[in-house]
Amino acid sequence: MINLNISTLIYQPIKKVFDFVCKPENDFQWQYGTLASATLSEGTENIGTVFRSVGHLMGHRIQSTFEVTEFEPNKKYGFKSLSGPLLSQTTYTFEMAEGSTKVNISTQANVVNFFQPDEGILEKKMKKQLKENLAILKNLLEVKRVVTAFDTDPQPSKM
Repeated sequence: MINLNISTLIYQPIKKVFDFVCKPENDFQWQYGTLASATLSEGTENIGTVFRSVGHLMGHRIQSTFEVTEFEPNKKYGFKSLSGPLLSQTTYTFEMAEGSTKVNISTQANVVNFFQPDEGILEKKMKKQLKENLAILKNLLEVKRVVTAFDTDPQPSKM
């Protein structure tokens, strides 16, 4: 079993960070290797919402389906895999720290169907990827204004 815990500080309000992270449609903007991600169930984000992600992992194109298992606005967002090469559970927690939003990611994964990689190598690659993802997220949210379906003004934010 792979267990990873990574965190970063993002100089933005919790609500902005939470709202961006919990929308699967934003994943391709900050998750390395993600080509597309979309919500499959109708309605808003909530426990039981299902989404699909298409991306690359260790040189292979993968598609996985996930179900939201935890959703506490501005505090916690979690999901588990329903299909794909890894059985995984991921939880994001959000808290104020040092005038910023502290984002913590906790992931547990088991390889179930992925070309028999060495679990140690996969764990190192996943940890590196999570660190890179958080760096991209931090840069994206701190440096430029994110344009979402609800925000059509692409002007940079003033800090």
